[in-house]
Amino acid sequence: MADAYGRNAAQSFQSALAQSGLGCLAYVEVLPWDHDPAELQRIVTLVRQFWEHTFRCKFAPLPSEWVDAGGGVCTGLEDLGTAETALSDVSDLRQDYTVYKAVYALAHALHDMLQCVPGRGPFSGNTCASLQTIQPWQLVHYLEKVNFTTSFGDPVSFDENGDPLPIYDVVNLVSLPDGSTTVNNVGVYKKSASGVEELNLDEDKIFWNFETKKPPRSVCSESCSPGTRVARRKGEPVCCFDCIACSGGEISNETDSTECTSCPEDFWSSLQRDHCVPKRLEFLSYNEPLGISLTSISLLGTLICAIVLGIFIYHRSTPMVRANNSELSFQLLLSLKLCFLCSLLFIGRPRLWTCQLRHAAFGISFVLCVSCILVKTMVVLAVFKASKPGATDIMKWFGAMQQRGTVLALTSIQATICIAWLVSASPAPHKNTQYHSDKIVYECDVGSTVGFGVLLGYIGLLALLSFLLAFMARNLPDNFNEAKLITFSMLIFCAVWIAFIPAYISSPGKYADVVEVFAILASSFGILVALFGPKCYIILLKPERNTKKSIMGRGGAAKM
Repeated sequence: MADAYGRNAAQSFQSALAQSGLGCLAYVEVLPWDHDPAELQRIVTLVRQFWEHTFRCKFAPLPSEWVDAGGGVCTGLEDLGTAETALSDVSDLRQDYTVYKAVYALAHALHDMLQCVPGRGPFSGNTCASLQTIQPWQLVHYLEKVNFTTSFGDPVSFDENGDPLPIYDVVNLVSLPDGSTTVNNVGVYKKSASGVEELNLDEDKIFWNFETKKPPRSVCSESCSPGTRVARRKGEPVCCFDCIACSGGEISNETDSTECTSCPEDFWSSLQRDHCVPKRLEFLSYNEPLGISLTSISLLGTLICAIVLGIFIYHRSTPMVRANNSELSFQLLLSLKLCFLCSLLFIGRPRLWTCQLRHAAFGISFVLCVSCILVKTMVVLAVFKASKPGATDIMKWFGAMQQRGTVLALTSIQATICIAWLVSASPAPHKNTQYHSDKIVYECDVGSTVGFGVLLGYIGLLALLSFLLAFMARNLPDNFNEAKLITFSMLIFCAVWIAFIPAYISSPGKYADVVEVFAILASSFGILVALFGPKCYIILLKPERNTKKSIMGRGGAAKM
């Protein structure tokens, strides 16, 4: 009875289609035999509406207003292959493809469910789902495990959240001159079950509606290169920022770095601020122009002293040399040579032995020089004192042995000061980073400022004493009188070293050594020129005045 009813229902459905004019649907096998006739009629009505909408026509009976408007009549024989509707457009099947994959996912889930073996099922009691009493949650269980690949090569599966693996078409909308818009597929984005993301673009298919025909920049700010850091702009999106160059001594070696890193103490940032480089060592070098100049002047002074010494030795028997205490003159010239040479210890890379030797050599050489001048001044005073009645015994205190002993004693005091200084707080090389942040000043630390001050103070004391004695003897009779020359030389010496103190304190780094070398050379040249210049002039250019008669007469030495 049920079968008969089903056949009648199917026949009624086909008859309804034929009566509606849809003769193209010749056979229907989509409905169960026991389907409700009322529902069959609704399906027929739906198909009729679809047909009329697709071909823009009406089935009979025709409404009067449709006829008056000149509307077409549906025959039921129209070709769906020629219809142009959104449902028949096969140029863009993204939505249809999604439905296609959904149907196949359900089909695979149903297939897996039908493959269940009773007693080995995934549900409670190892049961399987019944096709007649299937529950949605049972189908979802199999749907979660679906994993297949479509005929187009696209995988279909679901993640732990139940979301399908994403696959997106990258499209390019192009406006045509007639006002219509076409959609060009220019790429695809996929994500695999393992989490790998893949983006494929065919850049040749992309149309850019710009004069340059090139892609526009899609960022607010360009990436910050190494050597700079990102500075966010307040109130703007995070992609908007400024690139700030790292400060001196800091670097960043990554793109879009958020902060700069400080270099180690002995390193400094490169010009590009992208890596650290060792700081440059600064010291008074023999290779730089300043060092070359000072070295040349020092060697020139030494050479001049050697020449003057040779002149005095060659003319040692002449009255001019003998009258000016030849032995002390020789010692003075030797000490001046040492003064010129000791300035070389201040040039070049500081080392432990040069730091220890430079001030000791400087102090002892200048004390030896000034001691000779002091003794010469005392001898001049003693000579004039001895020329007075009742003072003939005074010269026995200023004989050759006494002069040598005085010079040795005065020099020994300075040697003792130097030894005590070196033992208590020896000078040593020191890397000074306080003067300049980008370089290291390599200098000699004096060790003890007290020791350095005592050394300079003792030299100054002897120089001041020599100046005072020479100043007192400047107006004595001219014969054999070197007092004026000594006064002038000590005046130069004291002026140079008085000016040296503030200049040395205020000079940073290697320029402190330059100031000290300049003071050594200037004071040495001052003594050399003031004391020996006039004498060499007479010996070499005025030999007629280098006679005993001329020396003993009035105006001899006074005109030197």
